[in-house]
Amino acid sequence: MNRIESRSRKVSQQPIDGSRTSLLALAQASSLAKLTGASIELLHVVNALEYSNGFESPRAYIEKVRPYFLKVGNTLLDRSRGQLEAQGVIVTTVLLEADGKRVSELIADHATTSLADLIILGTHGRRGVQRLLLGSDAEQVARIAPVPVMLVRDTLEHAVSRTGEQEVIKNNAFHTPTDE
Repeated sequence: MNRIESRSRKVSQQPIDGSRTSLLALAQASSLAKLTGASIELLHVVNALEYSNGFESPRAYIEKVRPYFLKVGNTLLDRSRGQLEAQGVIVTTVLLEADGKRVSELIADHATTSLADLIILGTHGRRGVQRLLLGSDAEQVARIAPVPVMLVRDTLEHAVSRTGEQEVIKNNAFHTPTDE
């Protein structure tokens, strides 16, 4: 006799950082969760190096700096969870500390341990030198994730102009000048 085990769907492990693109990705995750009846796990990775200058005493770090960045991360998660729950979506939250690891690796590893079905995250859509200098956590997640990854980009923020193939924004949509 075959036994089929069912588990509740976890549509996404939704990394959030409070940026415009992560909020757009959150909206996509919400829509998908409502369509499928799945839950969302919100994930925020705190990188202590963004809050520490390295000159504070260990005591100051332990008593002030670390509690501050954990509070900021939890506040972001709580606010996002509240918005999703108000829409009827089942939500869990996870706060991870980077501890010197790449954010992309933490996201991919957590997708495995949390049994996520999909990762939805925002990307800034950087190109050229900007991408080379700043890197792309979203691109790295897409490469190493054990589950499908949906990347959400704010196309209005990053209209790209190329010689001979200019893209312009008109009525909130991309078109080439030859479309007029």
